[in-house]
Amino acid sequence: MNKRLLVYLMSTPILAAVHTVEAQQPTRIPRVAYFTAAPLSAMTDRIDAFRQGLRELGYVEGKNIVIEWRSPEGNPDRMPTLAAELVQLKVDVIVTAGGAATRPAKEATSTIPIVMAQDEDPVGNGFVASLARPDGNITGLSQLSPQLRGKRLEILKEVVPNLSRVAVLGTPNSIGSAQAIKEIEAAAGAMKVQLQHLNVLTAKDIEPAFRAASKERADAVLEIVSGAIRGSQRKEIATLAIKTRLPVMWERPEYVETGALMSYGVNLRDLDRRAATYVDKILKGAKPADLPIEQPTKFEFVINLRAAKQIGLTIPPNVLARADKVIK
Repeated sequence: MNKRLLVYLMSTPILAAVHTVEAQQPTRIPRVAYFTAAPLSAMTDRIDAFRQGLRELGYVEGKNIVIEWRSPEGNPDRMPTLAAELVQLKVDVIVTAGGAATRPAKEATSTIPIVMAQDEDPVGNGFVASLARPDGNITGLSQLSPQLRGKRLEILKEVVPNLSRVAVLGTPNSIGSAQAIKEIEAAAGAMKVQLQHLNVLTAKDIEPAFRAASKERADAVLEIVSGAIRGSQRKEIATLAIKTRLPVMWERPEYVETGALMSYGVNLRDLDRRAATYVDKILKGAKPADLPIEQPTKFEFVINLRAAKQIGLTIPPNVLARADKVIK
């Protein structure tokens, strides 16, 4: 008994010391990446929404979570390099702000979880096997944007008297472009509207595209330019639209706030806020393959009356009544 007591008394301080050291070990702070093809300055609202979503779940940047912000800042050729850099940093999750970021992230890693804050067609783009069962390291949210483009054309027809010809400014090599064009052509055929396809591969193509639309007497413009290009050219596009007196329909409200005429589309800020929920689940042990792709629940229709006045266009009262926001 004395020997047992002696062994116990001698081991007790050692065990206590071990427990003290374990208690003093710092908790590992998760590292999350936010990866976008657009300039970060053009993503302010969406970044704030993502931060808000994290705060709602108890994450405070710099305190209990680290966020690596990555953008090529106008040079899309850097996207693969940035994706490889995030993999080397061994981040816990990569949040992508669009297909142009999801693609290089997917090519860079098959193990690090990737959360899509938005994607026009996750299955068609080959990012996931299905919406219900992603079956890989990618999950997140779908914006279903191509399916809304027919609706944008319908709104243009309501707003522009005798609409018969629409210039479609697009980037044919961008992710989701083929499906978008298909949706637009179907809607145009039903409405008997002729389309003029104008390619915008770089920022330098924007001004010639507007000149061509004006020369061919387009009644309006439907904009589906790659986000990496248009993100840094908001003001230029709005200025060109006013100069050529062409009504332009966008998919995002930030361009209308810059000076463009109208936008109708998914509320991307809401998707970014919801992306934080996926991050939280993954950090707590969930696998992307087991997290179904969610759909958008909030949409926005924004009209800029100042822009309408500048191009000599009167917005019908019934259309104004449907707008979620009117800039006067």
